[in-house]
Amino acid sequence: MIYKRSSALFAEAQKVIPGGVNSPVRAFKAVGGTPIFVEKAKGAYLYDADGNKLIDFINSWGPMILGHAYPKVVNAVVEKAQKGTSFGMPTEVETEIASLAVSMVPNIDKIRFVNSGTEACMSAIRLARGFTGKDKFIKFAGCYHGHSDSFLIQAGSGAVTFGTPNSPGVTQGTAKDTLLARYNDLQNVADLISENKDEIAAIILEPIAGNMGCIPPVEGFLEGLRKLCDENQILLIFDEVMTGFRLARGGAQELLTVKADIVTFGKVIGGGLPVGAFAARGEIMNCLAPEGPVYQAGTLSGNPLAMAAGLAMLTELNSKPEIFNSINAKTEYLHKGLTEALSENGVAHTINRIGSMISVHFSETPVVDFETATLAAKGDAFKKFFHGMLNEGIYIAPSAYETWFLCDALTYTDLDKTVEACRKVSKMFK
Repeated sequence: MIYKRSSALFAEAQKVIPGGVNSPVRAFKAVGGTPIFVEKAKGAYLYDADGNKLIDFINSWGPMILGHAYPKVVNAVVEKAQKGTSFGMPTEVETEIASLAVSMVPNIDKIRFVNSGTEACMSAIRLARGFTGKDKFIKFAGCYHGHSDSFLIQAGSGAVTFGTPNSPGVTQGTAKDTLLARYNDLQNVADLISENKDEIAAIILEPIAGNMGCIPPVEGFLEGLRKLCDENQILLIFDEVMTGFRLARGGAQELLTVKADIVTFGKVIGGGLPVGAFAARGEIMNCLAPEGPVYQAGTLSGNPLAMAAGLAMLTELNSKPEIFNSINAKTEYLHKGLTEALSENGVAHTINRIGSMISVHFSETPVVDFETATLAAKGDAFKKFFHGMLNEGIYIAPSAYETWFLCDALTYTDLDKTVEACRKVSKMFK
């Protein structure tokens, strides 16, 4: 494919935007080459600045469950925009979407809207600390909760050591309150709790990881975390920015039947517009200002355009539960096809899937945590695969550490084309 226009646009962007992008993964650093600039999107397809049509498997990193430019979502935004784009005052639509979200998600009584998943996770940690009166929290290597200082921490040298900052600008003082654990390793978490008795406010994780590829929890892991939290007066926070409303009406809590104390949302809850949210039972949420002492605020929180888009999206998902069966079946079909195509050509691989999230790892070793995901990502296999698929008109995430997201607008013809592209590209590995 030809990407002359994208290349020219990238060169211009680099003059005025750091790295030419407003989010690092878009820069193609992990795979090489020039990032694709999008002109428009509709349904399951992207149309880039050079006029190429691409089958989209990132779907704006998750929210486009129904496909791009879904008419009911677009119409809701247009109708609301004609009445004004922002007021900095309460609007009825905020209560409407809050009521719907609370009715869909288990174990929450109240929800507060913010402007991003990062803000939601940052606020959830502050709320947990304020509610428990404790300072430290546990996060897992490979789970991404946004770019707030507390989350940009790399693992320490041992199971019970503190993490250290992995970005300039994050202080050692911030890092000392963040404890790093291994995903899917319950004993590692128990050790951290034992070494930091009565100091841990919360454990935060993606219940299904999506930032080291798609990695589901092993049997008993989430249940074990719930038990540890109950025994030690620790709040369990599920970061459902990716999984919320995508894997089921009630997200991972519903699908996996494990209760979280606080849940964070993003992406889907705004119908693709910049929105995040965090929610919990009333006892916890009532600690927030203006009702309680824990301060959190945002001028554009509850923006009417974002609320209208999110309400339209959630209404559609709530009224048509068959969408989840449809999109899950398509993902299973794709999984089978990719497995056959790669196996036919002797390409070592492991495919992880849950619901409509799926990822291909170029290793026969099971990928269950950040360490095994890193081992699988070594070498040039993913780079070859990414650019090979792109040349065949298939757009997947430009990183081996990201999950694919399917939308229900994909047809089985699209999936067959994707599998055939994989079959063709996998021959390059011989």
